[in-house]
Amino acid sequence: MIFLNRPKSTILAVLSIIVLLAACEKDPTTIGAGIIGKDPFNNDKAIFDVFANNKKIRAVRTNKLPIYQLGTITHPVYGKTEATITSQVRLGSPDPTFGDLSAANEETPENETVDSVYLYIPFLFSPNSDADNDGVIDRLDKDSTDPNSDFDGDGFTDIQEKNRGSDPLVADSSETDGFVRDQFAGTYEVDSIYGDRDKPITLRLQRSTYFLRDLDPNTNFQEAQEYYSNQDFSSFLTEEIALVDAEISDKDILLPKKDDPSTEDVNEAEQVQRLPPGIRVKLDNDFFQRNILDKEGGSELLTQGNFADFLRGIHFSLEQSTDAEHMLLFDLRNANITIFYSYTAGEETKSKDFPLNFITQAAPTQQIPNPQVFGNAVNSFINEDYPTEILEAIATKENARRIYLKGGAGSFAEIKLFDDGSGKEAIKQIQANNWIINEANLVFYIDQEPGVIQPPRLYLFNMETNAPLIGGSDAQAPQGGTHFDSYPFYGGLLEEGEGSTLKYTIKITDYINDLVVRNAENATLGLTITPNIGIFNVADAMLEDGTQPELPVAATLSPLGTVLYGSNVAAADQNKKLQLEIFYTEAN
Repeated sequence: MIFLNRPKSTILAVLSIIVLLAACEKDPTTIGAGIIGKDPFNNDKAIFDVFANNKKIRAVRTNKLPIYQLGTITHPVYGKTEATITSQVRLGSPDPTFGDLSAANEETPENETVDSVYLYIPFLFSPNSDADNDGVIDRLDKDSTDPNSDFDGDGFTDIQEKNRGSDPLVADSSETDGFVRDQFAGTYEVDSIYGDRDKPITLRLQRSTYFLRDLDPNTNFQEAQEYYSNQDFSSFLTEEIALVDAEISDKDILLPKKDDPSTEDVNEAEQVQRLPPGIRVKLDNDFFQRNILDKEGGSELLTQGNFADFLRGIHFSLEQSTDAEHMLLFDLRNANITIFYSYTAGEETKSKDFPLNFITQAAPTQQIPNPQVFGNAVNSFINEDYPTEILEAIATKENARRIYLKGGAGSFAEIKLFDDGSGKEAIKQIQANNWIINEANLVFYIDQEPGVIQPPRLYLFNMETNAPLIGGSDAQAPQGGTHFDSYPFYGGLLEEGEGSTLKYTIKITDYINDLVVRNAENATLGLTITPNIGIFNVADAMLEDGTQPELPVAATLSPLGTVLYGSNVAAADQNKKLQLEIFYTEAN
């Protein structure tokens, strides 16, 4: 709460009265309705105009992203989007030795031979989907607040089964007689898949001959190379590495371990290695035999740079199906390829594995919060053209009737408060009234039919500084929880309004106080969507009007879109129009 140039005695009086009013107020959204008579202060609400213009994005920078999209999704308003990925491949270690000896030191050939090759792409999942920490995700838990509930009804509570290492979702006699602990697949709350999860996906991998540069020659190799979402790699695709179906599951992938002869008391073959839910598919042995193992000791594998120039890249796509669409979101930094191979060492046959990565990044630390990303991968988007009426609405310079927000290389809105200029007259009037600004909100109502998947959160930022409108009491995000728990006073979350309407409310109290109290400039604001409010980075973009602003990376990571009511609405929609509401205290 900010006070406008008042002496200390007045401030103390105001504080006392406001605390008393707050204690008596049952509904905090109904402010000051009946404070009249001799009371020296009055709580009230004022409504101000908001002006919005839509902006169409032609392309966004899409290399070195934290999250990549793969597949196809169709929005009822914006049409179809297809996402593919073209990525470098990185050696687990440069100049690798396969087998026991390097190729130069082998007196007798070790005959390294690929046995199998697997690609693993982990899904994204919520790390905080088990409120009572009993091993059963909230979506399945009989009582998500009670760890002593018994999902499978076998007489052991969920928390008992978690502690015993038995499956809380399956009633089985083996849980009470001779079972081996932790041999079941855990279930996760996977939140990175759009489409019919009961239908399999068809994944295609192809070799790309396009050389993805790390540094831009136009900057004398001093700056990172930028690649955009409209980059077309189709003419550079050559041999096929895999065309394979994969099931979508929210359970762990269990891989049997091999027995270690050196541990006679332990049979590792009875144990499993766990991989979080994802796609794990076999790739072509011959491709990796020719291009990896057979190149041992050669210049192709000597350095990462040599290898990047030799193999160039792998292109990911999902085959489009006539009866099901899928769009996957995943962290390419956690995806990998593992080559399993055998070799001869004297009269013995041994086996090893060798990893290949795509882009890599060390874990952030306090000293290095944003460590360097190594490798390069580009997300390419092919978007259907927007309908004519939407393109015409975006092209107009008038205050928008509808606001069109679409992730990826979609669209966003520019927002101006009070009027389509600087808003100085309205701000001066507020200053002259000596209002104490208690709360200021922008309220956006959704203008779409029920059943459409809506973005979980909106993101409002200053287009002149690229900073999000988060400050003051929002400056510290809470520790733990999901990103939906972060910056609760900022808001912007999807919520249900009156009459089952859907809306977003973004609190901009600190920003308005900056304008009124500290005479800050009333900047043009940008409005877009975000899958994670904690991602504040911006990247270069190219708009259809020829301008090249920096836009939030977070919006690039989402395939979703929404349509909101603007301010210039028909009379029948006045109760849903975009508006700035300011709750204030005024001295009588």
